[in-house]
This record gives sequence, C-alpha cells and structure tokens, in this order.
Amino acid sequence: MASETSILENKSESVQKTIFSILFSISFAHLLNDLIQAIIPSVYPILKQSYNLSFSQIGLITFAFQFSASILQPFVGYYTDKYPKPFSQVYGMLFSMAGIVSLSFASTFYWIVLSVVLIGTGSAIFHPESARISNLASGGKRGLAQSIFQVGGNLGSALGPLLVALIVVPNSQKYILWFVIAAVIALGIISKIAFWYRDHLELRNNKKGEFVNFHNLSKSKVKFAIGVLLILIFSKFFYSASLSTYYTFYIIEKFNLSIQQAQFHMFIYLIAYVLGTVIGGPLGDKFGRKYIIWFSVFGAAPFALLLPYANLFYTDVLMIIIGIIISSAFPAIIVYAQELVPKKLGMVSGLFYGFAFGMGALGSALLGVLADATSIQYVYHVCSFLPLMGIICYFLPNLKKK
Repeated sequence: MASETSILENKSESVQKTIFSILFSISFAHLLNDLIQAIIPSVYPILKQSYNLSFSQIGLITFAFQFSASILQPFVGYYTDKYPKPFSQVYGMLFSMAGIVSLSFASTFYWIVLSVVLIGTGSAIFHPESARISNLASGGKRGLAQSIFQVGGNLGSALGPLLVALIVVPNSQKYILWFVIAAVIALGIISKIAFWYRDHLELRNNKKGEFVNFHNLSKSKVKFAIGVLLILIFSKFFYSASLSTYYTFYIIEKFNLSIQQAQFHMFIYLIAYVLGTVIGGPLGDKFGRKYIIWFSVFGAAPFALLLPYANLFYTDVLMIIIGIIISSAFPAIIVYAQELVPKKLGMVSGLFYGFAFGMGALGSALLGVLADATSIQYVYHVCSFLPLMGIICYFLPNLKKK
C-alpha cells in the first residue's frame, strides 16, 4: 500500500516538473508534421512547370492548404478544451498521410488542391492539442517549452525544401511518396505521447488550482490585448507568406538560379528561422514576452526594407537576420495569449495557430495575384513595409514573468 502511495505521489509531482522527454518527443512529432507541410511550397516550381500553373493558381493552392489548416483549429481547440482527446493527433496524421499519397499522383489543379486540403486538415487537428501538451509538460517554463515545440516545426519546415531538392527534384513528382515514411514515424511517436497525455489528464483532474493567474486585467483589456496580438500575427505571417511561398521564385527570377540552387538558399533562411525560435521563448521567460514580441516584429523592419536592393550574397545575409528576428516572436505570442486566457489553452492556441495559417493563406493568394499583375520583385518591395506594423506592440499590457 505504501509503495502504491509513493508511486502516486511521484506521478503527482511529475505534473509540476518540466518533462523534457515529452517536450522533445512532441517537438520531433512537430518536426515531422511540418516537414510534410513543407513539401507543398517546395514542389511549387515542379508543379508550375509540369502543369503550366500561374502565380494566382500557386497562391490559391497555398490558400486552400492554409485555409483548411486555419479554419478548423479554433474549433478543434474549443472542443478539446471541454472534451480532451489524447489520440486525436493520430487521426490528424492519417489525414496528412492521405494528402501525401494524393499529392504524389495529382495531375490536375483541382486534384492538387484536394491533396493540400487533406494535409491542412491533418495540421489543424495536430497543432491545438500539441500546444496544450507542451504547456502541460512545461513545469511552468512555458516560453522554453513553446520554443522546444516550435523549433521542431521550424526545423521540419527547413528540412522539407532540402529533402525535396535531393529526392523529388532530380526524379519526379511521384517521389513525394517517400515522405510517407515521415508520417509513419510520426504516428509511432504521437501514439506514445497520447498514452502519457491520457495518464497526465487523469492526475491533473484530481488536482486543484491547475490554472495560474498572470494578470488582473478586465475582460475588455484581455480582448483588446488579443486584438493587438492578432494584428501582429497579420503583419508577421502576411510578410512570412511572401518568403515561404514566393522566395524561390524571387531568387530564381532575380539571380537566374536553378530550382535546386534556389531550394538551398531557401534552406539557409529556414535554418535562421529555427535559430530565432530557439532564442525567443527563453528570452520571453526571462525579460517579459511583450519586449520580445516588440523586438521581433518591429526589429525586422530595417532589414526587410533593404532586402529588395541586395545582391545574392547580401540577400542571404539579410534573410538570416530577418529569419532570426521575425521567428523569435511566435513562441512569445502563443505563450502571452495562453497567459491571457489560461483556462482555454486549446481554444486560444487553435485561434492563434489558425489565424497565423489564415493570414499566410490570404497573403499567399493576394500576393500571387499581385505577382501576376506586376512582378515577383515588386511583391517584395510592397511586403518590405509590413514589419513596420510592429509598432502597435506599444499597446500590449505587461504580464507577470512567473
């Protein structure tokens, strides 16, 4: 009896500790999930060439993917706040796997759209619950936990173009099937996490005082702060859409690069994005999330304004700086939003992930139309002004550090 009590006490204490095994596992699952997502923009040059697609159609493909990923996330989060589903991520990964298989054989514009919608649906199911798991396993180090979680996704996004350049570009579209291996590995990891999540929820349901108040703000001030954060998400992800969707086209056109060369330059930017994510969360824990958000969004502005005028070498240099600065905000934004509404982790995580995907979708579609009407280089001149919107961070209230 004493030994059983001891086991229960140890399990209960684990609720309060930072569980790095779970954090790194969910981060690796995030890597594989976003690696699958990264296939979509990475194969755009191949699809455009094979099926004679316009930039507007490329933008609509991105819109279909990111809209399906965005519109479902707040609803998934809202539902799982009330009725937690530890194994829901398994179903999400099955959607993504179906999307990979479909995309490898897609031969028409509408078939491509259907394929990316399947991957987007899988992503919508994956992110809200994953963000909740990273929060639950954080042991109070929410910024660090969110950075570990985010860095997996960003690393997956960085590896996607590199693997497509090595596997798909030299061969054919059907080689996308190789990425089913990533989905199978992810299913194994997610299944293992699901059992921990189920047991953890049982322990936490028996504890009182689960939620911590990080502020004494009125409901109207909380809503205002969330509104400011959503404007920042608009600025950040609308600009990021110009980088993730059209950067390879931009440097191919401006510097006369091959598709494979352009993918390697894209990889440089995405690795910088990973580094920024690693830095952002812990700095937010230490100095306050408001200041990290301010620096990240507004601080990228001078470098974004210089980008359209740089040669290839300095384009890489500026993209490294922009990637590090602009990516440091998202972990801080997510945790700041979770601390504003600590009792609705799934809903608020789904809202912000969903809105981020939605702004990326809208940005990709509108910028594709603009690129067809003008030029891809003109798009980068216009988008260079978007980070200036970061000045709105001034209106964010300060929250407690601990």
